[in-house]
Amino acid sequence: MLELYGLTNCDRCRAARKWLETNGLGVQFVDLRQNPPPARELTRWVEQLGWQVLLNRRSRTWRELPDEKRSAVSKPLATQLMRAHPTLIKRPVLVRNSQLHVGFTPEHYQEIFGVSG
Repeated sequence: MLELYGLTNCDRCRAARKWLETNGLGVQFVDLRQNPPPARELTRWVEQLGWQVLLNRRSRTWRELPDEKRSAVSKPLATQLMRAHPTLIKRPVLVRNSQLHVGFTPEHYQEIFGVSG
């Protein structure tokens, strides 16, 4: 079973879910607001992907952070911020066979799953 982490009202997350379901791929959706990843899991994500990839600097939550936090962001601070504010995690996060993929485009998912367009 695939796991897709995101936000229920996120357009990209809805598009990813629809693409997976249309292509017959069962997916368990996890809303980051209601069920943020445990600290150990988030740390694994940061290690595998890098905090720069995982941190959503385009989010409203990011823009609302104090300037001193945004200008001093580092791996430990980014991890701490994503743990405290799960909406700072770039989405959707697809977990497939313990491999992680961030973001959604139909082309990327076609490549991941070997599905032709």
